Amino acid sequence: TSGSDLEIKLGIKHVLHRKKLVLALNAKAESESDDLAGRLDHHWVVRWLDDVGLPQYKDTFLEARIDGRVLNFLTVEDLFHLKITNMLHHLSLRRGIQVLRGSKFEPGCIKRRADPGDDKDRYSSPTEVTLWSNHRVMEWLRHIDLAEYASNLRGSGVHGALIVFEPKFNAELMASLLSIPVNKSFLRRHLTLHFRNLVGRERMSEKREAQEGNNALLTPTAKVKTQKKTQFTLARRKKSKHELDLDDLICPLDDGEDEEE
Repeated sequence: TSGSDLEIKLGIKHVLHRKKLVLALNAKAESESDDLAGRLDHHWVVRWLDDVGLPQYKDTFLEARIDGRVLNFLTVEDLFHLKITNMLHHLSLRRGIQVLRGSKFEPGCIKRRADPGDDKDRYSSPTEVTLWSNHRVMEWLRHIDLAEYASNLRGSGVHGALIVFEPKFNAELMASLLSIPVNKSFLRRHLTLHFRNLVGRERMSEKREAQEGNNALLTPTAKVKTQKKTQFTLARRKKSKHELDLDDLICPLDDGEDEEE
């Protein structure tokens, strides 16, 4: 059954409700071990938005009933439908989904707080940091004496996987999101030093390359532009009833294949 069939026969108007049903029907043909994302219901996904630092979209996601399967196959077009256009937020969702895939959609994979027995002066490995929630990142900021600015990360979309995996995310962007004044150069240098230690040498090298490349710098307010469909995309073959368009996924299926630490 295709999305258009569901709209006609069942009167399901919301595009993501239709997508959810199509994915659920497709999952029926899979084994449980292949449908790991199916373990996460829409209530879990709404709570997960807190983890990735995007609680402002909770009502939108709740209305769309986005569960683990839909989250896994969210497209850029879906996000536009949800009126999410901030580029940093798109990247936040992308890297958050990447971590869920890497953790086989284990519901408890995100680390929300430091463990009581953790040595607070021990540097976490980048692999550990990728599992940090937005709250855990704020906890780290308090530990490195930036408590005054930590709460500014609420609603920013910053979490561990974005910090580590996203080449365009650097210390300068983090300083901007934290609203550390440009004239407070000592504090910005302090953040940069700790940021480097957190991310690790290999990732820092990738971030420098991204900065030196032709890619436009990421800013807190940058918007994602809608892609105009070319003649080629319009002429593409039609998808079969059970086939999903995987060309436009917010988190491409090959994301993470070369991200192992």
